[in-house]
Amino acid sequence: MTTVRGVTELNEGPLYFAYRRLNVNNQHKETFHSHRGTELLFIHQGRGTMIVNNISYEIKPGMLCIFQPYQLHHLQLDYSDQMTFERSVAIFEPTLFEAYFEQWPALHAFFKHICTNALPAPCLYGLDDEHEIVSLFRSLSVKLSASSEAERFEEISLFLVFVFRSMKALWQNQQVEDQPYRTRQNHHVEQILNWIEQHYRQPFHLEDMANDLHLSSFHLSHLFTEAVGISITEYIATRRIHQAVLLLTSTDKPVAQIAEDIGITNCSYFCKFFKSRKGATPHQYRKRWTK
Repeated sequence: MTTVRGVTELNEGPLYFAYRRLNVNNQHKETFHSHRGTELLFIHQGRGTMIVNNISYEIKPGMLCIFQPYQLHHLQLDYSDQMTFERSVAIFEPTLFEAYFEQWPALHAFFKHICTNALPAPCLYGLDDEHEIVSLFRSLSVKLSASSEAERFEEISLFLVFVFRSMKALWQNQQVEDQPYRTRQNHHVEQILNWIEQHYRQPFHLEDMANDLHLSSFHLSHLFTEAVGISITEYIATRRIHQAVLLLTSTDKPVAQIAEDIGITNCSYFCKFFKSRKGATPHQYRKRWTK
């Protein structure tokens, strides 16, 4: 999997999987991005801040994160004092595996809830490396390396069924207790993100944002870049591409209409803008996903 601006593609099989991938010295740099599939991310080591749905959460070891399809998210990691970041990740397309859950109605309902419904929080805390879910990641890592192509889908399906069964009990117990983690700085960043969500379809002027949020333009820009790692204008471009991808793959709207829907009135410019970030024109991108 390649982390890119916008949407991470699942085009190499039914599951992207990595077990205990380690990064040091600021190797793992992310901007806001999303996936066509659901992502399960377990943090073995590392600290920082995660932003999902314009709310910030503390990153710490033993944390399981759930990112839904097309949900923008961002991890800002702390590499001070020689800290490292180690995680396991599984990204899958829910519709490919839903049939495996249908014989267990309660588990099937939970699976659909996690993948499609608005969640009060996207994370669970307090799992250690001996927890069943972590053991399932470890076990799948071994099994995939020893499985034939024909066996891989079955192994992945069983992995997801057992992971969601284990998650179900945890979810019911922890969701009431876990609260978003905010610093004053991140509170301001959330305000900026919420402002962008309401205005990204319009021409952007930093002065308008600063006036609405009662912050100086310089302070506003500095806060955002420091917390998120990219500029406000870069984030707005990412948000527009994210929406364009969603509309291209889930609607029949003409490309010119999609351009207008994301705040770009010049269709030719939109096509160039889209290709510079996705490596294909909007027409090519839509054709790829409608084959």
